[in-house]
Amino acid sequence: MYFNTSLLLSLTLAISSLALPMTGTPDDDKVKRAGVLTVQDYADFQVSDGIAGNALAEVQAKFPIDETNLANVASTDLAIIKAARVTAESAETDTGGFNDAISAAGGTSTTAGAALQVGKIKNKVLKLKLEVLGLQIDQAQSGTDNTAEITAETTKLNSNIALDKKAAGQTSQSVDFQGDDSP
Repeated sequence: MYFNTSLLLSLTLAISSLALPMTGTPDDDKVKRAGVLTVQDYADFQVSDGIAGNALAEVQAKFPIDETNLANVASTDLAIIKAARVTAESAETDTGGFNDAISAAGGTSTTAGAALQVGKIKNKVLKLKLEVLGLQIDQAQSGTDNTAEITAETTKLNSNIALDKKAAGQTSQSVDFQGDDSP
């Protein structure tokens, strides 16, 4: 039996091309990624312990969201980000939070109070970064214009990042605050 080599090659290429996965479809950018975050206690996602100077990087390590593709952030991740922001704010202002702890330590002029104040600033970086990130994700996914709010919160975030960097090397103390980031 005689086979035409060029016909066989053409058929093989045609069949092989059908078996290849399709990429670059118009709906690719609408596919949500699987969530990368899990629900944690405040003690596990807080960044206030340790040393000042690198709070933003610490927050980004705890919340590793791909900020280059916010439209595709999983809804579960967005819910955790929003809940974590609320908890971080509560850790600052609610009973048993930073404000109470600093007062109980005798204010920021004491060693314990100063370390708590440094921790409070790092907690503000956490809270504000999550606020900005949540607003940016909402905007990217819904088309809602959050520009003014993002700008205002980014200004506060940058101010607290600068305070954290100014305190670089200083001891930072967290508070024993009960809460989590469950939506």
